[in-house]
Amino acid sequence: MGEQPIYTTRAHVFQIDPTTKKNWVPASKQAVTVSYFYDSTRNSYRIISVDGSKVIINSTITPNMTFTKTSQKFGQWADSRANTVFGLGFASEQQLAKFAEKFQEVKEAAKLARDTSTEKVESLNYNSEQESGRETPTTEEVSSINGTDDEKISHVGPEAALLQDENDRLKSVVEQSNTNAKKWETELQTLRENNARLVDALQESSANVESWKKQLDVCKAESDALREKIADLEAQCNEADQEKQKNAQLTVRVQELEAELHDKEQELENMRKQAEIIPQLMAECESITTKLQVAETQNSELEGRIGGLHVDIEDSRQKQGNMKGELKKFMDILDGKIDELHEFRQGLSKLGVDN
Repeated sequence: MGEQPIYTTRAHVFQIDPTTKKNWVPASKQAVTVSYFYDSTRNSYRIISVDGSKVIINSTITPNMTFTKTSQKFGQWADSRANTVFGLGFASEQQLAKFAEKFQEVKEAAKLARDTSTEKVESLNYNSEQESGRETPTTEEVSSINGTDDEKISHVGPEAALLQDENDRLKSVVEQSNTNAKKWETELQTLRENNARLVDALQESSANVESWKKQLDVCKAESDALREKIADLEAQCNEADQEKQKNAQLTVRVQELEAELHDKEQELENMRKQAEIIPQLMAECESITTKLQVAETQNSELEGRIGGLHVDIEDSRQKQGNMKGELKKFMDILDGKIDELHEFRQGLSKLGVDN
């Protein structure tokens, strides 16, 4: 079957700075695919991530590895074979928890595979010792079992046939044992070489434990710093949200001002149109002013005439009053004369009657 993926997710990949062993160096510009692979041939597990054509993670999971959550969305593990520390930044806490849970499962499976391999090696060693301690039958023994030619001639019968079958079976067992011994010697040599490599890796891991502890302390300090930065960024995000609200309000206000500006421009255009007829209005105004001055002059003359007429009227009124007085006197005199004439007439009438 070969190597098959058993779990896949997406994350931002980081590696520890090999120079300072303190800072994280981004291994990818964006989130990439990170997968767990199982190799059924070697009975091993690996974490693999590829960015384009570049392999950025190729880490074989061993039982002594530990995946550590350093924040709500960030986790890391150390790979002694690659001599580095890998870090993964996820989009959510759920993805980080799922990846950590899968890491633990794969770690347990790798431990089980190692224990099974150890038991197999011990079993092979034991079988090899048993086979090496077993003596191969010699030709004489075979001859004694099968018998000589004379004995074969003298013992021809069912027992000879059984002995012949047993002899053939023992020959095949010996041949199979020799074949298995060679195969087991080859496998034993391979296991010894693998064991030597594992011992070297274990010694290297033990030698790097202190450095990994120091790096872990540094990573924890960086994690605390990152947490503080995240808190600052969240505060900045809140401020950015407030600024967005203010910007929305300002946008509405700008739209209102643009509408008012449009109205003002319309009014200005109307005023410009009206300003075009201002010279004509000024000419008309000057003409009206001239006419007004003439009218004022005429008005002044008329006021003078009216004043003279008022004087004449007063004089006429005085004269009329005098004439009325005189007329009243004349009427009184006339009434007296009329009364006298009336009396005179009555006297004449009396004189006529008497006559």
